[in-house]
Amino acid sequence: MRTCVILNPIAGGVKDIDAIRERLRGLNPERFCISEQAGDAEKFASDAADFELIVSAGGDGTLNEVVNGIAQGGCNAALGALPLGTGNDFARTLGVPNNVETAMEQIMAGKTRAIDLVRVTSDQVRYFINVSSGGFSGVVDEKLTPEMKRTWGPLAYLRSAAAAFSELRGYATRVALDDAEALELDLYNLVVANGRYVAGGIPIAPEADLTDGLLDIVLIAERGPAELAILAAQILVGKHLSSDGIIFRRAKKIAISSRPGMWFNVDGELIGNEPATFELLPGALRCVVGAA
Repeated sequence: MRTCVILNPIAGGVKDIDAIRERLRGLNPERFCISEQAGDAEKFASDAADFELIVSAGGDGTLNEVVNGIAQGGCNAALGALPLGTGNDFARTLGVPNNVETAMEQIMAGKTRAIDLVRVTSDQVRYFINVSSGGFSGVVDEKLTPEMKRTWGPLAYLRSAAAAFSELRGYATRVALDDAEALELDLYNLVVANGRYVAGGIPIAPEADLTDGLLDIVLIAERGPAELAILAAQILVGKHLSSDGIIFRRAKKIAISSRPGMWFNVDGELIGNEPATFELLPGALRCVVGAA
């Protein structure tokens, strides 16, 4: 199998770049790329469109760039996820082990399945495979610096949320589902999920399925501080979908506009704050999975 490996050398799980590079040689890549700046991984993946397998060795941000590169190339190459980041949320949904050797064995076994891909159109067109969120979580992402990730590890997400809490505000939001049902709501946050986890393992969409052809949509309505604290505790353990503070829907397409405009992130990477349309592309991406 013609393999391209794309490594992010500053991913949170990379402690010794020379050692990890040598270990990744065990995948027998025909091409080995090391990103140096934002956008490199996407370009490398796009340039490797004729390969059979592209391995993303990094965190969720690196993975998102690689997915966008694969999508630009027509989704011909299969995706292999080697989790070396701080959160590794998509790998958790997929059941990819955090142990590098075990994950490499899984990739080399080469068993793939088709998973759903999401296209979001806002001030730009981007693709993602895990989770996008807007509103308060977009403000959190603005606070989440690379230095904070390196210092705090998985706790960086909670640290940035604390830093952003003073900026918590509501958004007058219009949510149109599958060009039919339209909701007018005052929201703190909005989550469009293909995968289950965010922020290093928080089960924001605990029932999401990468192959069901549907987006899981979690709308967090404006609430008082006491109710919000209870809801936050429920979210941490994945028991929030039945809460009065949550509106839960499933759809193939969702169009969102708000006042003020929500900043959205896709797989942890910020995009614009223009009105956004999310469309599910069922089974569009082949991804390496375990033997189970």
